[in-house]
Amino acid sequence: MSSGKILCSTGALLLYGGDYRLLEPLSKQLRCDGFEFMMDCPYYQEMEALKRFLQESGLYIPVVHCEKSIGENISTGKEAQWADAYEKFEMNCDIAQSIGAKMIVVHLWDGLTSDSNFQNNIAGYPRLNQIAQRYGLDLLVENVVCSVENPMKHFCELNETYPNVHFVFDTKMAAFHGQIDLLYETEYEWLWRRKQIRHFHVNDYAGGYMDWGNLRSLPIGKGKIDFKRFFDFVKKIGYDDFFTVEATAHNGAGVVDVDMLNGQFAYIRASLGAVEK
Repeated sequence: MSSGKILCSTGALLLYGGDYRLLEPLSKQLRCDGFEFMMDCPYYQEMEALKRFLQESGLYIPVVHCEKSIGENISTGKEAQWADAYEKFEMNCDIAQSIGAKMIVVHLWDGLTSDSNFQNNIAGYPRLNQIAQRYGLDLLVENVVCSVENPMKHFCELNETYPNVHFVFDTKMAAFHGQIDLLYETEYEWLWRRKQIRHFHVNDYAGGYMDWGNLRSLPIGKGKIDFKRFFDFVKKIGYDDFFTVEATAHNGAGVVDVDMLNGQFAYIRASLGAVEK
């Protein structure tokens, strides 16, 4: 039986840059174990108020997901953008440390530039990791979709250069590149045997290979991923850490489908053989 904890991404609940104070009443309706806080650009303008709210809310937030422009700025490789990326990353780490988070997720490459200058992303990783360590955080690189190569190739390149690098494996991102089944192959077992995958994002995907028009975070069961095989695998390898649900639950007007999310949490617990909350 796995004892993994099930988190809900705040990005599933709030519109981009939405009112984070809504998390408190929503948390009382959700049967997850905690939250992965998604940092958005507008929050930089009210960092102290955000920090104070999260500290006083009592919400359990063991994982923070960095604001996504950080990876895009690193990808450009220009000095001003790199300085901005490191400054913003430090602000993300400060928030994470202040609320007792232990992990911080980064899109090491992102945006229009994506992985087209991957040498920049390789070069930018050590500074990010150094900053994260200073704040007592485990830095996790996500298998973000690529426009040039593919995320598993980049995981391997990062591992070759930095053997202690840690990852978050997103099922949707992997399926977008036709790479979900690579997780189960002997060639990539180092990812879990050496515990370099420290976290999973569990989202479904309904599109085909690199189908940009269908790149959405869907609830489990609304796409094509074989989640029975996935959860059987994570139980078999003894993974017992966090799973984050990111399926978009708001309707664009801010109304949140709480029942859908609670159904996702229940499905994951049942798949892991865990007791329902």
